[in-house]
Amino acid sequence: MNLLRKTAVLALAATLSLTARSQGMLTEQNSKIINDVSLEADFVVAGGGLAGVCAAVSAARHGATVILIQDRPVLGGNASSEMRMGIVGVLKDQYSEAGLLEEMQLRNFYFNPLQRYTVWDDVIYSTVVSEPRIKLLLNTSVEDVVMDGDRIAAVKCWNINAYTRYTVSGKLFADCTGDGILRLSGAKFRRGREFPDEFGESYMQQGGDSHTMGNSILLQLRKTDEDHPFIAPDWAYHFTDDDFDYETPKSTIPDVKFNYKRIYHPKDNNFWWVEFGGLYDTIFDAPDIQYELKRIAYGIWEYMKNNPDGRCKGYELDWIGSLPAKRESTRFIGPHILTQNDVLSGGRFEDVVAYGGWTLDDHDPEAFHKKGRISTEYATPDYFGIPFDCLYSVNVPNLMFAGRDISATHMGLSATRVMATTALLGQACGTGAAVAIEKGVDPARVRSEYIGLVQELLEDDDCMLPYRWRKPSALTLSARTSEDCEVLRNGIDRQWDGADNGVWVEPGDESICYSWKKPVTLSGARLVFDSVFKVRSKRMRKLEATTERVSPPAPLAKSYRIEYKLKKGPWTVAYECPLNYLRLNKVSFPPVQADAVRVVVTESWGGEKAHIFAFDAL
Repeated sequence: MNLLRKTAVLALAATLSLTARSQGMLTEQNSKIINDVSLEADFVVAGGGLAGVCAAVSAARHGATVILIQDRPVLGGNASSEMRMGIVGVLKDQYSEAGLLEEMQLRNFYFNPLQRYTVWDDVIYSTVVSEPRIKLLLNTSVEDVVMDGDRIAAVKCWNINAYTRYTVSGKLFADCTGDGILRLSGAKFRRGREFPDEFGESYMQQGGDSHTMGNSILLQLRKTDEDHPFIAPDWAYHFTDDDFDYETPKSTIPDVKFNYKRIYHPKDNNFWWVEFGGLYDTIFDAPDIQYELKRIAYGIWEYMKNNPDGRCKGYELDWIGSLPAKRESTRFIGPHILTQNDVLSGGRFEDVVAYGGWTLDDHDPEAFHKKGRISTEYATPDYFGIPFDCLYSVNVPNLMFAGRDISATHMGLSATRVMATTALLGQACGTGAAVAIEKGVDPARVRSEYIGLVQELLEDDDCMLPYRWRKPSALTLSARTSEDCEVLRNGIDRQWDGADNGVWVEPGDESICYSWKKPVTLSGARLVFDSVFKVRSKRMRKLEATTERVSPPAPLAKSYRIEYKLKKGPWTVAYECPLNYLRLNKVSFPPVQADAVRVVVTESWGGEKAHIFAFDAL
């Protein structure tokens, strides 16, 4: 059953489980206006951006019951149809983020070949509601926190659509809101820029203030055959050439890049520089920041579209955002505060659970209204580790966090705030939470006693961790195989430093086989297929309307089967997958006795051969 159909079935089942209300007309005498509901779960996640989604799904898949609270009607946060920020992270292909993020992006290729943002919303939604251990509350805002000593006992929420007040109790809580609403617990936090000498951050030119990076409203364009002038609202800015008359020198400093407003051409222009709010409070001043960004955005398009040089000929405004996308507001304090120097040194932490690979990308708080450069990017290592100690509170024992509110300095955050990185942080947070719940301990004891288990679970879930490789299963390591297939047992589930680390098989004709001298018990397999890591290849398009379709990567296995045999008996099918579009496959089947097992790819997504990075017998 495909995922969207499964989602529909689950939704129908939930609907049918409701008790039909057959009663007389309701009036003020016999009905209530506000509904009060109490809910409880192991793990309560506030915030439904990519960090919150990955935290909720990873925790649920590892056995925890989860309630995911999102204050918007859709999931995805800055990546959703409401804001349409591009998902970026590492800059080089071989370090591409996998895990749940890659799963959702591949699912998007299959179900959303025209790359429509509203369908992308529902791909994320399907990933969440298909997990039976997750209860999702959309349009629901956290308003208060109930404390039991120094621990969070519950959060109080309001659902604006259902006129419902929720009291949501839990064992562990995660703030993935970005703004850090669970600071209501008294958790330590900071907002703004540190003094350069507090952590010895040489890239900080000034600090000791509450200034942040600003918010952005994006525009999406449509290519057309006709050409018409654009008329902006009266309340918008009406820019002239004088507004953009300033020098734009390139940096002469190695590994440092200066960025400016890109008012010259629409091609590959996502208008990130329509940015404002860093000199204000990006939380309390949000309505005023939104209005200012609207004025800027409409004025920019009027100036670009109507420019006599014809720079935007053949383009029309297709969509303009209403909800600003935030870069920075609040950062919680954990046992470790990630700094510029941690990033530049590669983040070699014993408790590494995620990684980044974006630049130290510091946006000037004046943003759009500054004449001259509005951001500076400092080169970082190809990837750098991020520790578990950045993901839980230093003073509220059962509070975790993931996303742009992790424990970091302003400069450290400038490299970790991008969404591919926050998705990895969310998956790490959720996996750590599941271990904490299973072991009956707080995150601090997970760090001290069970961090190795968290790391192994993340690697098994296809999250690469810096400076180490996944250990294949014991059955895999004890098996015999051909010389060509030995590479599948090195734990490197991707091409790396010029090494292929995979096996190419022709669909239907070739297989990968393991055998043992004595029969073993088999009950499943873990496979990693090649989803072609290209850091830009799976991003949503900057132009919304197009007839160009995408499809899953050509070398990915579209269908396959797992067969086993005992002694000299025939090959018997243990598991058959008629349709696959994902990179990571974990499959199970009733236990069987076998002295050999093999995987046979029956079809790829168009490649002459399929490419496999891992085949573990379980």
